[in-house]
Order: sequence, then structure tokens, then C-alpha cells
Amino acid sequence: MKPVVALVGRPNVGKSTLFNRLTQTRDAIVADFAGLTRDRHYGNGRLGKHEFIVIDTGGFEPDAGSGIYKEMAKQTRQAVAEADVVIFVVDAREGLSAQDHDIANELRRLGKPCVLAANKAEGMHDGTKLVDFYELGFGDVHGVSAAHGQGMRDLVELALELLNLPDPDDEEDEDDVNKPIKLAVAGRPNVGKSTLINTWLGEERLVAFDMPGTTRDAISVPFERNGQHFELIDTAGLRRKGKVFEAIEKFSVVKTLQAIESANVVLLLLDATQGVTDQDAHIAGYILESGRAVVIAINKWDAVDSYQREQIQRQIETRLPFLKFASLHFISAIKRQGLGPVWQAIAQAHKSATRKMSTPVLTRLLLEAVQFQAPQRGGMYRPKLRYAHQGGMNPPVIIIHGNSLEHVTDAYKRFLEGRFRKEFDLVGTPLRIQFKSSQNPFADKDK
Repeated sequence: MKPVVALVGRPNVGKSTLFNRLTQTRDAIVADFAGLTRDRHYGNGRLGKHEFIVIDTGGFEPDAGSGIYKEMAKQTRQAVAEADVVIFVVDAREGLSAQDHDIANELRRLGKPCVLAANKAEGMHDGTKLVDFYELGFGDVHGVSAAHGQGMRDLVELALELLNLPDPDDEEDEDDVNKPIKLAVAGRPNVGKSTLINTWLGEERLVAFDMPGTTRDAISVPFERNGQHFELIDTAGLRRKGKVFEAIEKFSVVKTLQAIESANVVLLLLDATQGVTDQDAHIAGYILESGRAVVIAINKWDAVDSYQREQIQRQIETRLPFLKFASLHFISAIKRQGLGPVWQAIAQAHKSATRKMSTPVLTRLLLEAVQFQAPQRGGMYRPKLRYAHQGGMNPPVIIIHGNSLEHVTDAYKRFLEGRFRKEFDLVGTPLRIQFKSSQNPFADKDK
């Protein structure tokens, strides 16, 4: 499961700039005035083989009495609670402040591993201005510049070293037949996720109540069906940002994202009585981005009439076109209707996600596809596709080698994907195709 890194500090020390640098995005709004970030912001980062979740927080004022600053402090405490390690950000230009001392005392009270980063330290070669920060009692002070990228790698390495993370190659073994299939049930609040798992288990293992947000954490339950071992993960419902009010409910967001990332297959559960919403599409997009195999189930199918059923099927076609590869099922968790085919689809999706594809077969399919329909010419060059091999599983990755492959169009890429899917019967899993062009050995030589 991905570790969580929280960025904490007083206003305007550069936490959002650091967040953007670590996630290699521009998701966090950055401006040169205090108090811009008021809510928690999540993003994905990577260092080598290690992936992690980064949380950007608003300016921390532990003693804020009321108003927005009190709410911001509440959000920051929640971020620290859900984090595995904290990066305490201070301002190297402005120096040590009384507020830094207050934050340091609060972090010590919360008891999480902590790394002290002095931001805006570009050009401070002697480090004399950083000496005062040793008063905070967090050991070495690491001078960084989020705006210029200085010291970023060393900072993240230090933070992750505190967690003693195992090597990803050692902990992942998808071919182990004795390993249970991790099945995450994801969807908006109150679509019936806990009810469905209770129906599968035949007992009231999870709290199911007619109120959105009953499940606050990702709950894992072992399960066996027809000799196959599963690990069922009931996730808390993901809401749109504007609809997430309670801090305890925000705590469930990172757990849901982690559950999806760690699952082998995700069952995306939709509510027939509410149709397919923008938030359903948002959750589906995150599942696709994570590369998980997915099965779509429409719950409460018994509660809608024929007109509503027709509307829902149209909504799925228009709002979830990027999940065309996923099988679709109509169920009623309470009445135990339609659950058998769902299990078959889950098994098929997992089998497809872990399918082994031999290089000779992939290359033959590639050359047959090119002979049937050659790629379009890009400028002066026509892409030449020479051979293909498998580059990974869960999701399957196919790497195609050749020349001028940067000119391959998205339409032709979809054409190739269709050929590969049909041959290997890939249902319920994303398929990623990567192109690698051969380098010209004379490109760097003078003519």
C-alpha cells in the first residue's frame, strides 16, 4: 500500500510549490500570499520504484481560536493523522518564527515521523541561515528549493527511509496462486457497497445503514468462493470535493484511493435510482488511471422501471465510454439477484489482467495488423512497426518497437488495441500500449 507524506508548515512557506514539484503537476494553486490553500489536496508521487501519496495542507496555526484558520488547523491535524511521515516546511529566507515553534510542539504531540525542510534555500551555500532551525528539535535541517527543484530527491529519500519500506519487487508477486485476489468495492456513498459485501458473506459483518458515509475507512474481509480466496475491501464512498464537509469523512478519501491502488480488481458499484453521475465518472477515471481491472455493477436494479433502465444504459455509454472494455451487470444486493455473473466477470477480469502474452504471438499479430491496415504517414515519415513484447501485467503492457513511432495516431493505437484484445480475450482490464522508436546512431554526428 502506498505510504502517505503530509506537507505541514505555516502559511506561505511554499508547501503548494513543493507539492507540485513532488507530484510533477500543477494541481495546487500557487501565489505569493498567505492562506491560499485552505483544504487538503492529494496527489501521487514517485521516487524510483517507490510510489507515495502526497497531501498538501493549508497554513497551520495550532492555536487558531475560530473562523477559517481554526478549520484549516483541523484539516492539517487530520492530514498528519492519516500520514505515515510528515515533511515540516519552514522558510529559509524569513528565518525561525514563534509560529514554527508552535507547529513543532504540535507535531511532537501528534507523534509522527518528521523531516524538517527549509524551503527557499537556493543560493545559501554556507547554510549559516539554517542553523537557527535546529532549535525546533527535529535533527538535521535540509535546505531545499521547491521552485528550482533543488534537494527534492534527497528530501524524499530521507522521508521514505524513516518508513523502512520493503523493495516493491520483493512484495509484489502476482503469479502466486496462493495469494488471494484483492477485490475493492468502490462507488459513491450510499450505493450499497456494504450491503453487497454482507450479502456475499451471509452475515452483517459491515455496518449498512440508509445514510451516506456510514463507512469511514477501507475495511478488508477474507472470503472464499469455489476454492478461490478473495480479500474483499469495502471502501468509503468518494464524494465530490465540494460535498466533503466533515474532517472524519475526508480521512476516508486517502484510504479509498489506497484501496483502489492496492486491489487486483475493482467492482465499480452504481446506483440505479440515481443514474450515472459526474462523480461516478470521476471514480471510474481514477480506477482507469490506476490501471486496475474493473467490473461495473448497477445496484438497486429492481427499484427502477423500464424507462429508467433505458436511460441508465444510455448514460453509461455517454459518461463512461472509456470503460467499454469492462463487463456490465445489473444486480440487487438486498434480493441477491444477478450476483453469480458478477463473480464470473471478476474472475475473467483478473485472468485478463494477469494474462501472459508471448513475444512471437504479439509480433505476429502486430505484423498482420500492419498488413491489414498500415499506419498513416506523419510528415515525411511513415511509422514502421517491427516487433512487440509484453512489458508488464495488471494492467497488461505491450511494448512495440520500430521507427518513427511518435507519428502513430491515437486512432491507429485503438485499432491495434482491438486486435490484441480480441486475440487474447482481454475483458475487464485496461491495456496499455507503449511505443519505442529505434535511435539513429548518426543523429549526433556532424554531417
